[in-house]
Amino acid sequence: MPSPRGSGRVDVVRFASRLCARVGAGLALAAASLAAVAQAAVAEVPDAALREQLRATLQQAAAAHPRVPPGARTVVELGRLDARLRLAPCERIEPQWPASAWGAVRVGLRCTAGPTRWHVHLPATVQVLAPGWVAAADLAAGTELEAAHLRRAEVDLAAGGVVEQPLLLGRTLARPLAAGAPVRAADLRARQWFAAGDVVQVVAVGRGYRISGQGQAMAAGIEGQRVRVRTDSGRIVTGVPVAPSRVEVTL
Repeated sequence: MPSPRGSGRVDVVRFASRLCARVGAGLALAAASLAAVAQAAVAEVPDAALREQLRATLQQAAAAHPRVPPGARTVVELGRLDARLRLAPCERIEPQWPASAWGAVRVGLRCTAGPTRWHVHLPATVQVLAPGWVAAADLAAGTELEAAHLRRAEVDLAAGGVVEQPLLLGRTLARPLAAGAPVRAADLRARQWFAAGDVVQVVAVGRGYRISGQGQAMAAGIEGQRVRVRTDSGRIVTGVPVAPSRVEVTL
């Protein structure tokens, strides 16, 4: 028959085992709760009010772009922060806007008042939708575009959609297009707009304004490829050839 002292030791061991199990379960529950709280905090950055502010500002900036035709509509889709981020609570978040609200962009979010300062980037997509041109049927690479190859449909200008049919007629496709696919500038074989040393018009485009001047091309102006231009003042700027003897610089 076991001694009372031995029985007491067994009870102590059992009690300690149960206590450890309960403590372990409690710690696991606490850890899960903290993770849930942290995840909720991430989901709230930015909160609904700030998200609406970001969306409205990006829409206004896109609508003011000089390449937006009358009647175009803008659609802004805000992404989400990486779910693995663990951001400290913040009393004031200041947005940092991209240079251009056009296509895929990132909006900076900087915590300027809180126990820990942080800086993250929120992805967003800005679409500018307007009536443009798409392939009327399946088109092979090398097709020289005619009016019969095109039909009218809504296209995204920020993704390269074209709204003016004369810009497409007579151009050659660099790649095949499926029926209904928008015909973009990137789908066309590049043209040379000017030669190195030519005098070109430089158009600086910013939010709500345009400034033009003249300069000398430092290389051949290939459509879609950036080129450096020396202005009359001697300053060197980099822009994109967009027409014969014309370079556009986005500010």
